[in-house]
Amino acid sequence: SLQDQFDNLEKHTQWGIDVLEKYIKFVKERTEIELSYAKQLRNLSKKYQPKKNSKEEEEYRYTSTRAFLATLNEMNDYAGQHEVISENMTSLITGELTRYVQELKQERKSHFHDGRKAQQHIETCWKQLEASKRRFERDCKEADRAQQYFEKMDADINVTKADVEKARQQAQLRHQMAEDSKAEYSSTLQKFNSEQHDHYYTHIPNIFQKIQEMEERRIVRIGESMKTFAEVDRQVIPIIGKCLDEITKAAESIDHKNDSQLVIEAFKSGFEPPGDIDFEDFTQPMKRTVSESSLSNSRGDGKSEPKFGGKSKGKLWPFIKKNKLMSLLTSPHQPPPPPPASASPSAVPNGPQSPKQQKEPLSHRFNEFMTSKPKIHCFRSLKRGGAGPEDFSNLPPEQRRKKLQQKVDELNKDIQKEMDQRDALTKMKDVYIKNPQMGDAASVDHRLAELGQNIEKLRMEVQKFEGWLAEVEGRLPTRTEQARRQSGLYEAQNTSAVNSCAQDRESPDGSYTEEQSQETEMKVPATDFDDEFDDEEPLPTIGTCKALYTFEGQNEGTISVAEGEMLYVIEEDKGDGWTRIRRNEDEEGYVPTSYVEVYLDKNAK
Repeated sequence: SLQDQFDNLEKHTQWGIDVLEKYIKFVKERTEIELSYAKQLRNLSKKYQPKKNSKEEEEYRYTSTRAFLATLNEMNDYAGQHEVISENMTSLITGELTRYVQELKQERKSHFHDGRKAQQHIETCWKQLEASKRRFERDCKEADRAQQYFEKMDADINVTKADVEKARQQAQLRHQMAEDSKAEYSSTLQKFNSEQHDHYYTHIPNIFQKIQEMEERRIVRIGESMKTFAEVDRQVIPIIGKCLDEITKAAESIDHKNDSQLVIEAFKSGFEPPGDIDFEDFTQPMKRTVSESSLSNSRGDGKSEPKFGGKSKGKLWPFIKKNKLMSLLTSPHQPPPPPPASASPSAVPNGPQSPKQQKEPLSHRFNEFMTSKPKIHCFRSLKRGGAGPEDFSNLPPEQRRKKLQQKVDELNKDIQKEMDQRDALTKMKDVYIKNPQMGDAASVDHRLAELGQNIEKLRMEVQKFEGWLAEVEGRLPTRTEQARRQSGLYEAQNTSAVNSCAQDRESPDGSYTEEQSQETEMKVPATDFDDEFDDEEPLPTIGTCKALYTFEGQNEGTISVAEGEMLYVIEEDKGDGWTRIRRNEDEEGYVPTSYVEVYLDKNAK
């Protein structure tokens, strides 16, 4: 039936709207994924960006790290394109389809309302026809009964003439009513047939046609949205391709030779390698031969040669590994061991060697110093951090020259800034003098005087640093000097004794520094070296401690203790789990805080 067709169309169009809403939801979730992906890419790029004023920022002078930085920047742009995809899909698909769905629902509702209205109208016409038909049928039956009654009265001789006349009039009335009902039924039937024809051949087909057009527009619209879905993605492909091309270009710009040269320039010290060490003949009872290139000085020589612990001691550091020296200066980097379950009084300490050692030849001591980890017993003048001297004398020659040149350039820039300000104020003063109404010329005199003083101070600083720079550049070896400076770098007297080893630290710019006032002591036989190091006063004790357990100091910077031993505390635990103690004047080191019981005494010496 027609009603069934309307029901089918209503269900199908509702299904079409559901499909459209499902597609809208799909696109919306895709945009959320694009935004989330873009956000994660941006966070990833930001995470690996170099932090300002940090050591990482200095690393980006290498081509490889600059290429990585370019990759991070391109990934940021890459993420931006995914944000563009999300924005375009939201505006061109999700937003448009959402509005279209609302319009489609209103149009569908209107069409089905017109269909129901047409169906109700034809049903009303049908009811009117049925009523007119029943009335015509009833009137015809009443007319027949009235006619039969009149004929019966007219045939009966006992009925008066008046009754017969009355029956005749009643029959005529009923017959007239039947004729009127017939005319009305005929008119109603004609009208119904016309309405029914219009209903089935005009109104309903028009409504179906509109529903069909609505459904076809929906299908076309979802197809166009799918094309837009692909086109939005395709539009950003060229830009994404450019991002990838830039990453490839950055990778191709990596220059390994340039990076290697930068490393050489950064860590070039300017020191010359030491000369050859002469053969020491122990088969002769005479004194062993001492050459200018050995590590000892001739006692009979009246010349004042540089000592191992003097100026030349700074030239020993290039041959020592950084991790070995750094381990001598600070507490162990690894966490302290937990205290044992039970004390072991009989444990044999495996810590640093005793300060008393047997005599060894000088060459053996030098080889041991070059190849093995130094045995440290004393932490004289150990400090955490600290700035170097103003003239960068703690740096190797080449590094010192670079630092001094950098300082001179910075001071010249500051002078130029101050001079620019002074010129500007001078011009302003001239304007005030010519136009007093614009300002008081005397108001800038004080500032001009300050700028003049600042410029003079900066110039004096420049002269000071330029003097140091000239001194360094004059001392740097040249190609003609290298041939005659191959010996005498590590000369010292035969009977000199080295009691301290230079303390090397890492300066803020990453180079190695050495301070004569901050050094650790390495015990060597007193008959081999003279003590030429300038020792500072040892750190004062701040209390005492008792060893709760035996600790075997196996790492550099630690000291062995036995259970029950009383020692001096010279530095509290800084939060790393280690306490610095002293056994006697020559033995200091770190022990785990949990291994000792500390008794602080501010008045202790």
